[in-house]
Amino acid sequence: MPALFIFLLRLIRGIRDGLKEPEFRGLFWSVVLILLGGTWFYHRVEGWSWLDSFYFSVITLTTVGYGDFSPQTAVGKIFTIVYIILGLGVLSSFLLLLANYQPTNSSSLFSRLKNRRKRPLPDSDLIEKEPDTD
Repeated sequence: MPALFIFLLRLIRGIRDGLKEPEFRGLFWSVVLILLGGTWFYHRVEGWSWLDSFYFSVITLTTVGYGDFSPQTAVGKIFTIVYIILGLGVLSSFLLLLANYQPTNSSSLFSRLKNRRKRPLPDSDLIEKEPDTD
């Protein structure tokens, strides 16, 4: 559970730091608008609840696609095709840019283990040898 909180904290910090840059800010608001637009469309056209519409928008753009919802109208299917093509590119660009704003912490456990010196082998003179019993 602490790993989840650390992840969320780093995610929020990355977004906060990224919002200072115009390119990141533009992609961030594009993702927000695409998700809200998809949510609104599915709510109006397919008649889904707001939560179901937002859920479908997110799982569609992240390519998870559980299959529990699918558009039933022709307009909904055509919109979904365009939505995936446009939204997937914008969302993946945003996620790649977000990854660049994650802090690189050189004191992380992985880097400490990676840079740890291996213990030298003990001197053979200091090791007591068992006497031969033959």
